[in-house]
Amino acid sequence: MTSDPSGNPSISQEIPSVGALSVKIFADGADLAGMLDMAKRPWIAGLTTNPTLMRKAGIPDYRGFARDVLRAITDKPISFEVFSDDFVEMERQANEIASWADNVYVKIPVTNTRGESACPLVKRLARAGVKQNVTALMTLDQVRAVSGALADGPACNVSVFAGRIADTGRDPLPIMAESVRILAAHPKQELIWASPRELLNVFQADAIGCHIITVTNDVLKKLSLVGKDLDEYSLETVKMFRDDAVAAGFSLEAEKPQLEVSVFAQQAPRRATTPAGAAK
Repeated sequence: MTSDPSGNPSISQEIPSVGALSVKIFADGADLAGMLDMAKRPWIAGLTTNPTLMRKAGIPDYRGFARDVLRAITDKPISFEVFSDDFVEMERQANEIASWADNVYVKIPVTNTRGESACPLVKRLARAGVKQNVTALMTLDQVRAVSGALADGPACNVSVFAGRIADTGRDPLPIMAESVRILAAHPKQELIWASPRELLNVFQADAIGCHIITVTNDVLKKLSLVGKDLDEYSLETVKMFRDDAVAAGFSLEAEKPQLEVSVFAQQAPRRATTPAGAAK
């Protein structure tokens, strides 16, 4: 990793190949067929989902869906999230979800909807041996608190939503790089770069030593573009614009020039008049 003139971490302009990446790629989604397809790919190291993705996918039965996924995927970590807003019920849900399979990580939000910290619950679950993925973090204070709560537990993930940080106009790289340093004191804790917005984020995560990045299918589809010649890509883009214009039937044919007619030519000839008093 290098730094820009202001001291912030930056990545090299020489983009590595996908095979050279150290960061682990987790597929993020809630479509069963898509998750099964992703799990077969050797470069997908794990999977995550959440209630929002499941709702968008039209999942009617949370428990049934999760068990279908876990029956088919047994060799890669998968995160499933609690959805109660009450910490007592959240703890019960977490223990049930953890019991579904050995490769399950339980997603715990960093707070409830009232902004109350989930760290006491996270600490209890960690001491009980529950593998957790604490999610929706966006500040370094949250990272420090969650890391401390997880310190006595098993393998776990800390998901910092870099994409949402960027959505606010802030550069997430310094926050993510410092998060890597905070978690370094606890080898069982892995940082997840969550909510990526573009393929470049994969290489940014790799450059700062982030352990994991969650990637949606629309970003995963762009992996074939890694290292693509930019002159070739530019030409393909020009051709795309041209092809779409032709397919749409757009036309800007030259308009025929209109003849300008003189104002004087449009006026009828005036009859000569005889001055008053003149002889007729």
